[in-house]
Amino acid sequence: MAFTTSNDESTISDINITPLVDVMLVLLVVFIVTAPLLNNAIPLNLPQTVATQALDDSKPVAISIDAAGGVFIDDKAEPLDELEQALVDLKTRDPEVSLTLRADTLTGYGRVAQVLALVQKAEITRLSVITQSQ
Repeated sequence: MAFTTSNDESTISDINITPLVDVMLVLLVVFIVTAPLLNNAIPLNLPQTVATQALDDSKPVAISIDAAGGVFIDDKAEPLDELEQALVDLKTRDPEVSLTLRADTLTGYGRVAQVLALVQKAEITRLSVITQSQ
């Protein structure tokens, strides 16, 4: 065994990466926690049903109806009289467009029926209704 008994006060020129690793781990945890929250920006009370199989599509367009009856397409407020044209534009851009419909439990059935009729009028056939599992 070889030991050195040097009394030099030489500086260590290596980089200490432990603080860097600590910061990166904290950032990773923050992103993991906040990423699911970015998906549902409009607060709704979804009705409860039995769980079904999820869609296999990568990114469907979300239509949300809040308790006051306001309609949103991917977090953008859309007046009901302009919703049909917006849906037709979606169908024109992507003929295989799929929609997910989210409606608050306090929303009247009439508003949901109006939106469903506009979806059918735009000839969009791929629609999923999002609910909460019991």
